[in-house]
Amino acid sequence: MRHTTDLADDVVITGGEVVDGTGAPARRADVVVREGRIQDVVPPGKTHEGPELDATGLVVAPGFIDLHSHADFTVQEHPAADTAVHQGVTTLLGGNCGFSPFPVAAAEELRGAAGFLASGVDFRWTDLDGYARAVDADRPAVNLATQVGHLALRTLVMGPDERPATADELAAMRSLLAAAAEQGAFGFSTGLIYAPGSYASSGEVAALAAEAARHGLLYSTHMRNESDELLEAVDEALDAARRSEARLEISHLKAMGPANHGKVGEALARIEAARAEGVDAAADVYPYTASSTTLTSRLPGWAMDGGAARLLERLMERSTRDRIAAGLRARFGRDVDPAGVVVAELPDGPYSRFTGRSLTEIGAETGMDPAEAALELLAAHDATVSIVNHAMSAADVAAVLAHPLVSVASDGWTLAPSGAGRPHPRSFGTFARVLGRYVRGDRLLTLPEAVRKMTSLPAARLGLADRGELRAGRVADIAVFDPAAVTDTSDFADPWRLATGVRHVLVRGVPVLRDGTATGARPGRVLRRVG
Repeated sequence: MRHTTDLADDVVITGGEVVDGTGAPARRADVVVREGRIQDVVPPGKTHEGPELDATGLVVAPGFIDLHSHADFTVQEHPAADTAVHQGVTTLLGGNCGFSPFPVAAAEELRGAAGFLASGVDFRWTDLDGYARAVDADRPAVNLATQVGHLALRTLVMGPDERPATADELAAMRSLLAAAAEQGAFGFSTGLIYAPGSYASSGEVAALAAEAARHGLLYSTHMRNESDELLEAVDEALDAARRSEARLEISHLKAMGPANHGKVGEALARIEAARAEGVDAAADVYPYTASSTTLTSRLPGWAMDGGAARLLERLMERSTRDRIAAGLRARFGRDVDPAGVVVAELPDGPYSRFTGRSLTEIGAETGMDPAEAALELLAAHDATVSIVNHAMSAADVAAVLAHPLVSVASDGWTLAPSGAGRPHPRSFGTFARVLGRYVRGDRLLTLPEAVRKMTSLPAARLGLADRGELRAGRVADIAVFDPAAVTDTSDFADPWRLATGVRHVLVRGVPVLRDGTATGARPGRVLRRVG
């Protein structure tokens, strides 16, 4: 047998403990990769030809599948996907929370509909097919699966206005959704806290979920409420799945605000009860007690009627601005604690120095109350301010993470290893944090169960039949890591730090990480759902 460090598509990974993604116990085995697929998983010492990768003392697992990512907006800007690769992630699912970069007619309209930050996406397309071709041309290091977002559909058909959809508009949205399905989308998503998605009725959502179900797509939802009305929002999501017969994925299940801590237990119980009735429902979670989103999502819904441009006009009118501030203050003490709302990123402007500071701190320094400080930031920075919101409990995070129906997912955005702002550390450390803290440290999960939540479970939710398990015939997306050393190093104060302890990562049999160092290979692609 010849040995080499210059690996090609054919390789034998030897000496490792195979955790195959099914939840089965680890076992010593060698993994034989041929032409980008797993040819066999065999007992150690069996004779096999090919270059060898030594995994002695390491765990060999399927590449991790991030079921909730926003990397579809950043992969063009950083196709090397360092933050994902260094965690062992080989496939990212975009199009979450109702946001997708297609279908689109006018990029600025889509950008302005909800006031999210400008990104590296160039919008040289109108549909999924054009988007996929553009991303493939940039040669990403990892795979990207896509969903079509409700916000994109609604903005294209109806604009950013607060009103119900007409029958013709609903039909148009269904037609666009069907077209995306035919072009290879894996799912349909809603973000029911984000305007204009938040303006949709339950009936509109159920009708679109039914169209998704007709094409076999996943329906994933950032629910309408994750605080005082969390359980009502769970019921709405389950009812949409029940009415549409769609597979439901409740995104980043959590309870925001001290008064709501503990509600996740009942939320999980309702998901279990629905499954007992035949509803195909599950959830995902990231292992942190803070969320991250747009500052505009904290405002009263009516403030975003007409999009970010109209919000900026309203902020110029003193009486209207006062009404918006009053609506924001009404949330203080519930799911919004101004001392826990920290500015993560904002465009250059007069308040750029406040990145990493809370609304309470900004208010104290500027002589404003926190609500007025929030509106001043939005007015001065084109209504594009992202925040980190510290409002969850560690016990709730652990309870959701431990549940067998829950996948691990990052809700991450950042793929670059360095940059501006204070992004949420979940982009850098989600999967390593689960393995380091919740498996090795707290022992909340066994290693095989944690790997299942990162591999075969999300693959099953998506319908990715050729990934998620280490078995013959599957695509050779593989993560090799040191179970005693894998850890997240990113934190809220210093997020720009990559995870450590993942030694090798193969995407379609090609090493993108070798001995902890990126190889520069970029064999990923946009995956297309078939059927």
